[in-house]
Amino acid sequence: MNAWLTQHQAALASAFRRLLAAPLNTLLSLLVIGIALTLPGTGYVLLDNLRDLGNTASGVQQISLFMQLEATRKDVGEIENRLKAASTGKWRFVPKEEALKRIKSNEGMAEIVASLPRNPLPDAFIVEPTNTTPEALEILRKEMAGWPRVAHVQLDSAWVKRFDAFLKLGKLVLWMLAGIFAAGLVAVTFNTIRLQVMAQAMEIEVARMIGATDAFIRRPFYYYGALQGLFGGLLAVGLVSGGLALLAAPVSQLAALYGGSFSLHGPGISAVGVMAGAGAFLGWLGAQLSVSLSLRKFG
Repeated sequence: MNAWLTQHQAALASAFRRLLAAPLNTLLSLLVIGIALTLPGTGYVLLDNLRDLGNTASGVQQISLFMQLEATRKDVGEIENRLKAASTGKWRFVPKEEALKRIKSNEGMAEIVASLPRNPLPDAFIVEPTNTTPEALEILRKEMAGWPRVAHVQLDSAWVKRFDAFLKLGKLVLWMLAGIFAAGLVAVTFNTIRLQVMAQAMEIEVARMIGATDAFIRRPFYYYGALQGLFGGLLAVGLVSGGLALLAAPVSQLAALYGGSFSLHGPGISAVGVMAGAGAFLGWLGAQLSVSLSLRKFG
């Protein structure tokens, strides 16, 4: 076990030395890898921000339940009990008197409201469901519509479905881009490792002559590819974070113009781990393919 760990430590140290031996080439390779990961990484973070924007947008997650005009306090209590039992999420009761006051406070509506013989507004419940998928919202709407003394249940399901379809399309495009750039990253690592193997052809021949195994020869190149991909992924995280930081202020100003508040957030811990891990894995994959093909020439 100690010998195995010593071999891996030696291979890792050798990979670091190779990265530091040619700083300019290493920097250029990291830039290529970082840029290749930046576009899908940015798309992922932007979709995450867009999902948050949709979840916080006024009315998007709300279902409005309107009682019949002749509904009594007992009927309202029955609906409250049903909402508690269903555990649908957050909800609040809006009495008809409160709704009338809100309309009356609007400019030019006070005289119109005063001329009405009675309050024409019903009691209502504003429900914010926990499950906001279009299918779940539609099922909940139909269930509420069948409750006693419920006159109407309002849900802008068309908007929700369009927004959900847009997110699904964005995810599909993101996966396609990620696949294309992943192939490019593997190709870059493949070519870099191939040049490394060619430059050390004599060392590999000598190592084989003195009994070195293929695993021993391959190991430093694998670490080299994985480290290159890892650092490229971290560079991509920095590029994505910097780009979003530049966009944060204009986006907040635009949201304020529409009467809302929204701020872009950068990649979280999970996104950082995914980008760094994806870079390391693709770098290792490119190195494995390159070494496997290159070492055949020494067979």
